[in-house]
Amino acid sequence: MHIDAHQHFWIYHPQEYEWIDGFMGVIRRNFLPEDLEPELQRGDVQGSVAVQARQTLAETRWLLGLAEQSPKILGVVGWVDLCSAKLRSQLQEFAKYPKLVGVRHMVQTEPDERFLLRADFLRGISTLEEFDLAYDILIYPKHLPVAAEFVGRFPKHRFVLDHLAKPPIKSGEIEAWALGIRRLADFPNVWCKLSGLVTEAHWQRWTPQDIRPYLEVAFEAFGTERLMIGSDWPVCLVASSYGRTLDVVRNYVQNLPANAREAVLGANARRFWRLKTAT
Repeated sequence: MHIDAHQHFWIYHPQEYEWIDGFMGVIRRNFLPEDLEPELQRGDVQGSVAVQARQTLAETRWLLGLAEQSPKILGVVGWVDLCSAKLRSQLQEFAKYPKLVGVRHMVQTEPDERFLLRADFLRGISTLEEFDLAYDILIYPKHLPVAAEFVGRFPKHRFVLDHLAKPPIKSGEIEAWALGIRRLADFPNVWCKLSGLVTEAHWQRWTPQDIRPYLEVAFEAFGTERLMIGSDWPVCLVASSYGRTLDVVRNYVQNLPANAREAVLGANARRFWRLKTAT
């Protein structure tokens, strides 16, 4: 079973999605499950994990509502206010939804580069553990040392790094990023999504060879048992089609043993999030 471990839905509004600037006109529209399903079918992908794109409780409710209606949405990574004194009640509200599998906060946008180590945020992660919800780490390379310190405080919690921490593919720089990735991968409870990479390369001129060195670091650091493929659809469309985006990873793993290949393409996602349903 092949699973897209990272994609988004939204009803587009300029004020809600200010980060979608004029250079990203192709994604300035609505993207809903009926738009993704043909892509899944063409790509021989049986389901996906939908990830929040706005930091509101309403977003989480909306995604969970979509998931109830669409069997192709195998899990939802939502948002709750991890720094709030009302966090427990927020999580209790969502506990009835079996497809809520994790939570994400957009740490990359926080002005405090040590946000992950804030006392109130750390308390929030401790509460997530009680509800058995994984946490998606969304950061830039500069945050990797802090991320390593952060996950070291929660050896039993499940973490997954989004987008390989957005490596500097366009510039070709790799050494500092690779050092941070290897350090983070030393923690066995941290997994990683091979997603969002085409948009870190040159949108018009990228080739798979531009991305390959970063994949090599990821596979060396995490191994095939802690990596999962993701499209970051529809964001990927600013640089590539859905199929070509997935092909970057699919072609990289094509010569691996079958069990290792299938792990990256779906089995790891199913195991990490303990996904209960499949179609």
